[in-house]
Amino acid sequence: MNMLNTILNLIGIIIMAIGAVCVYDARKLTKKFFSSGDENTATRIFKIIGLIVFLIGCAIVFIWTH
Repeated sequence: MNMLNTILNLIGIIIMAIGAVCVYDARKLTKKFFSSGDENTATRIFKIIGLIVFLIGCAIVFIWTH
């Protein structure tokens, strides 16, 4: 059971890191994946998705540590 908790914590931390990178580099990711169009809307979407992914990672870490 201890090994399962460790693995789930690592997965949660990796998911949190992906979400934080998505929020932090939203403008760069928008320029990389979308060549034309409204960059502000796409950046906002990347930030929202990054926040949701970060919160999912937090939930995984906090649910399985208690």
